[in-house]
Amino acid sequence: MPLVLADRGQKNTIKKICGNDDAKRFLESLGFIVGEIVSIISKSDGNVIVSIKGSRIAINKEMANKIMI
Repeated sequence: MPLVLADRGQKNTIKKICGNDDAKRFLESLGFIVGEIVSIISKSDGNVIVSIKGSRIAINKEMANKIMI
């Protein structure tokens, strides 16, 4: 299931990162790595603010759809 569909506040484990190599590298540079725990802090029109590795990161709907939990 894509990260964008997760419930707010629920802790999820990243299972897979989809997309082309550039998108994968970009997400990895932000800390989105298979096995990491991620939770959604807030959602707005599919755009999300997430908590990962003790940081808060905002990503758009397109990127959130590439992160499978």
